Amino acid sequence: MIGASLALAGTAWGQANATHTHMAESNSEVVVYVRLANGDPLNTPARVKLLTSNGIPLMETTTQTRGEVVFAGLALGDYYIEVNANGYQLAREEVSLPIPVRTQVHIYLRPEASSGPPSTPLAAPVLAPKAQKEVENGLEALRQGNLKEAQARLEHASKLAPSHPDPLYLLGVLYIRQNDLPRARTVLEKATQLYPNHTRAVAALGTVLSNQGDYAAAIPILEKAVTLNDKAYETHWTVANAYYQEKKYDLAREHAQQALTLSQGKAPEIQLLLAQSLAATGHRDKAAAELQAFLREHPEHAKAATARRWLEQLGQGKASAPK
Repeated sequence: MIGASLALAGTAWGQANATHTHMAESNSEVVVYVRLANGDPLNTPARVKLLTSNGIPLMETTTQTRGEVVFAGLALGDYYIEVNANGYQLAREEVSLPIPVRTQVHIYLRPEASSGPPSTPLAAPVLAPKAQKEVENGLEALRQGNLKEAQARLEHASKLAPSHPDPLYLLGVLYIRQNDLPRARTVLEKATQLYPNHTRAVAALGTVLSNQGDYAAAIPILEKAVTLNDKAYETHWTVANAYYQEKKYDLAREHAQQALTLSQGKAPEIQLLLAQSLAATGHRDKAAAELQAFLREHPEHAKAATARRWLEQLGQGKASAPK
């Protein structure tokens, strides 16, 4: 099931490549709820900005009643939401729109005079122009398949902006593509230390840990990634596999079902992991039904022979879960 983990890395790179040069009309919208540290809505005006993942401002509005604003008609991709209110520290959260849906974001403000522990992670800084240029050049090199050039550009960007998580995240993706998982883990851990809610870096770090077979360490990180973005089927798939490897079959089944639903046919092999999890929890008939559906809808799939073998094993009662 390593394919599930590798798929996430490829998707993470694809998300990182996305730029927002214009606002495409779609069904996607983000509803922002600005709240105080105790959870109450902010009842005073606050300026709310929508920025691209590269920190370029796109939209700005002011909260009305109960601290709520809506950004509609958004292109799919990754954004930052930035909130500025008098008497409170600047707050920023990342939001991903992988599919055209209504997404809610809750942002909690911390008073400027507070000396207690922060209620939200520190906002990720905006890249300086030189560092941003290196990131763009690095991404272009990645698109061209020039990994050596991409590495040089992204490592330079990281030196120019050592406190910014984005170059480190992209280096992590690059090292994953080079199959250098130890280096990927190092830079992704640093990225998530700088900005704990960096959705893509958290998901990529969980992926690397899973690829290394450290499933116990991967699970809490992947669960956090799911909390940050519960619409990413790759993350559900990867954590489902980690739970399966740890013999936590009920949780594996739950995430595999969610991954299959969210994938909308993009990764039909998720159905095999779902069948394994169902069989392992005693639902042999349901597992067989999933395998039959997979073979009926994807008879030429590379995993079809595996599915037929597992279906035969279930029919013969040879195993509690297909091997």
